[in-house]
Amino acid sequence: MSDVNVQRLKELSPEERAALVKRSEADLSFFLEKAQPIIDAVREEGDAALVRFGRELDNAEPLTKETLQVTEEDFEEAFSRVDDEVIEAIRFGIGNIRTFHEEQAPEPMWLKEIRPGAFAGDRFTPIESVALYVPRGKGSFPSVTMMTSVPGVVAGVPHLAIVTPPGPDGKVDAATLVAARIAGVETVYKVGGAQAVAAVALGTETVKKAQKIVGPGSPWVVAAKRLLAGVIDPGLPAGPSESIILADDTVHGGLAAMDLLIEAEHGPDSSAWLVTDSERVVEQALEALPTLWGEMTEQRVGFSRTVLTGQSGGIVLAESMDDACAFVNEYAPEHLEILSEKAFEYLGEITNAAEILLGTHTPVSVANFALGPNAVLPTSMGAATYGPLSVTDFLRRSSIGYVTAKGYPEMAKAAKTLADYEGFSSHAIAVSDLRRTYLKG
Repeated sequence: MSDVNVQRLKELSPEERAALVKRSEADLSFFLEKAQPIIDAVREEGDAALVRFGRELDNAEPLTKETLQVTEEDFEEAFSRVDDEVIEAIRFGIGNIRTFHEEQAPEPMWLKEIRPGAFAGDRFTPIESVALYVPRGKGSFPSVTMMTSVPGVVAGVPHLAIVTPPGPDGKVDAATLVAARIAGVETVYKVGGAQAVAAVALGTETVKKAQKIVGPGSPWVVAAKRLLAGVIDPGLPAGPSESIILADDTVHGGLAAMDLLIEAEHGPDSSAWLVTDSERVVEQALEALPTLWGEMTEQRVGFSRTVLTGQSGGIVLAESMDDACAFVNEYAPEHLEILSEKAFEYLGEITNAAEILLGTHTPVSVANFALGPNAVLPTSMGAATYGPLSVTDFLRRSSIGYVTAKGYPEMAKAAKTLADYEGFSSHAIAVSDLRRTYLKG
């Protein structure tokens, strides 16, 4: 398989190494330019623009203003169209996701006595309204519905709404509706792309304005989030899929090749690398890929082949596992699998990865659909500063302070000293002897 991109780290120049970590969405200039007119149209025309774009961009000819929002009949029809086995798998996944996020949820409030008579802490309350973006363009993603809905429900957000592109029949993917209802989200709008971000940021006659939007999407969605960041909280940066399979000499290269294809098949804009220090693993992986492609659908073969033979995917051969781990940290992947019989030994060397899956029985597939941790993850090196979507993304945190009469003198003395030093006279007056005068009065 000579057409698969194979890179030797020691032979790369600094410029070539930098190109290796570059993501497909790094340059959004085209999408930013094209998304702005879409946003402007939604601002000016509301529902009419959503219907027009749904017909033009999603080929959803039956779409009308009256059918922009999913109805009870749509939900009922969805359950009748989805196989019982799929519904059961959705229930299984949601159960695990709910368990994980309930454990993750912080206490509603904590308060600690910092000094005698002086208390400080945090209080967590749900954000009032959050939009959940569920993509559809290169497939249907009930799993994204599960991952975005459950933490919002656990957090107690009063108004959760899904936005997702309609199909050519003007309907929402049936399994997505099944997942929404089982998770506990009842409001679903048939709108996707940049126009969906604009709709929830600005509001239309049908689509209610939201304070925040979460969920992965295409560069169009990423661009619209960026353009509207001053209007709506865009959440963590979640764009096209990306992964690194970190494998050492204790595993078979065919296993590494199998897991390498998981995220590579999402689309031609995905990024997927096998990183190893083993020549044997490289050779076995290259040998296994044709067989694995033979088991996949033609569309997914096309996507993954484009990724693995292009600039955003393939195989990286490092001099050592230390070098391999250093490259992982430089890349800061969305998904990281550590394929090894001693996976935990490498865990301490990894600092930049949004999701770390350990061992030979924890492929990305398990994490994406069933294990419980959230699979909506930061992309485009976002893992260097962001974590996975969580319950706390649906909560706002307020600091709480309470000082008693006993604790006040010590606090006031320190506060007044620093207020005087910084030149803030009213700050200083508020903790001066004058306060005691008013308190006595």
